Amino acid sequence: MTKIIGISAFYHDSAASLIEDGVIIAAAQEERFSRRKHDDRFPKNAIKFLLETSNCNLNEIDKIIFYEKPFLKFERLLETYIAFSPKGFKQFSKAIPIWLKEKLFQKKQIVSYLKEIDNSFLPGDKILFSEHHFSHAASAFYPSPFNNAVILTADGVGEWATTTVAVGNGNEIEIKKEIEFPHSLGLLYSAFTYYTGFKVNGGEYKLMGLAPYGEPKYVKTILDNLIDVKEDGSFRLNQDYFDYATGLTMTNEKFNDLFGSVPRNPDNEDISQFHMDIGASIQKVTEDIIVKIAKNIRKEYGIENLCLAGGVALNCVANGKILKEKIFKNVWIQPAAGDAGGSLGAALGYWHNELKMERLNSNIDSMKCSYLGPEYSNEKIKNILIDIGAKFKSFTNDKLLDFTTDKLAEGKAVGWFQNKMEFGPRALGGRSILGDARSPEMQKKINLKVKFRESFRPFAPAVLLEDVNEWFDLDSESPYMLLVGKVKENKLLEQTSDQMIAKGLEKLNIVRSKIPAVTHVDNSARIQTVTAENGIYYDLIKTFKKKTGCPVIVNTSFNVRGEPPVNTPIDAYKCFMATDLDVLVLGNCILEKHNQINFNLDNE
Repeated sequence: MTKIIGISAFYHDSAASLIEDGVIIAAAQEERFSRRKHDDRFPKNAIKFLLETSNCNLNEIDKIIFYEKPFLKFERLLETYIAFSPKGFKQFSKAIPIWLKEKLFQKKQIVSYLKEIDNSFLPGDKILFSEHHFSHAASAFYPSPFNNAVILTADGVGEWATTTVAVGNGNEIEIKKEIEFPHSLGLLYSAFTYYTGFKVNGGEYKLMGLAPYGEPKYVKTILDNLIDVKEDGSFRLNQDYFDYATGLTMTNEKFNDLFGSVPRNPDNEDISQFHMDIGASIQKVTEDIIVKIAKNIRKEYGIENLCLAGGVALNCVANGKILKEKIFKNVWIQPAAGDAGGSLGAALGYWHNELKMERLNSNIDSMKCSYLGPEYSNEKIKNILIDIGAKFKSFTNDKLLDFTTDKLAEGKAVGWFQNKMEFGPRALGGRSILGDARSPEMQKKINLKVKFRESFRPFAPAVLLEDVNEWFDLDSESPYMLLVGKVKENKLLEQTSDQMIAKGLEKLNIVRSKIPAVTHVDNSARIQTVTAENGIYYDLIKTFKKKTGCPVIVNTSFNVRGEPPVNTPIDAYKCFMATDLDVLVLGNCILEKHNQINFNLDNE
């Protein structure tokens, strides 16, 4: 049996993935173990988890594939600094010594880290390097249910490429064309993320959530000054307005002058209507470009299937537009679309594209619902809870489902910890916070009292696949919460004249539908469709539907602001005790907040 580990690291969202004879076995992000959000360090803990899962040591791993090529990235940095010189010398003088000392000789560095895991490790010729966007493309195509597909990848930047189009056939992927740095749709979106006061490489989804509160007033300004978009969707950015190529910030004074304001300081400046309008504008530009590219490659290659990966593929609103316009017959998006998924693509790309190994099941989604992380047996969970003195009851599955759905229907917020942890940024029913989608108070309760995050952030509905068409304008499965659709008209509530003219955050408290907790201000929702493949999570929603007639619940990631989603039962208990979560379900154990004594778990 051939075992291959893929690794992504040293930029953001480090991760490791394991395949055996081409079958995806396990994958996890380092942040889940280290508890450092978007951890970019070498994924030592994630690799240890893979080895435990496969019951092997590092010397029994056949190949270890890093997701990109550091020499190509170094070449890009050098050429960029030379092209923009003398501008950027300060950044150059900071970056180059680090590259010369550490990053350029990454193979040696990787071996050193691996020896920290296992001192007896003998690297030989085991360590190889993929290319960044090829890793993205492989992560999108090989697990997809398509034998033939066009693959679109878009992100900030890899080595040189920022956007690529590839074609996948059977076990082969061929990259057909690409757009290179500094022209990047991902970096353009990140520039506006920075400008509106959110963190780059982490706050982009906040900007996407903010956009519906605004009007796209600045689309023409963006298209006239910042980006030149061709009919086929290809583009070039005007570097006069940006500092990301050589500087320490994303935008510059000329950018500020264009929009008449400096970047928002999140520490002392509230979000205004201006920031909402800016968000709406860049979101509209992004959607239009992605749709243009999609239409062009559908026409050019004549293939009816589309695969998506790269950080831009996490823009579920844009993905929904591709689907709504029926450009492709089928669309499949890698759930770990960002750099974490590059680890999986690196491993799969080597197995199929380099070794020419056939795909075993090219007609099914082989991501296993993205449940690829650690899991804990009921016995292990009970022992942990006893050790920390938690008060809990153990239930059979039927009793557990009955009790939990009763609590959801009462308006309680429930921490839900079952089976394997998800791979990728979305909560998919393994490590989730759940609520009643029918509750007008649930969005505010979870945002402010549980997640401690911005009140404008929307929540996703989890809906039984068999009922999705009754509640949402979506004609497709959306197992990974990466597609947005509208709530069906017959589920919307009539608005008063005052409600219809509400502006900005005034829109937040308007009850718009029969499922207000998951209906965004533009009546959209980021949908997760749930099937029997989701196990007890599916059974829970089915039980909730039997009791309430509603097959939709709130599903959001099990964490508080600034922390990664929980991984272990201890993580879950800490989050439960530090927030206003009412109920915690760990395997078949039920904990209620009013029964607990708040222990100090810092040393656990």
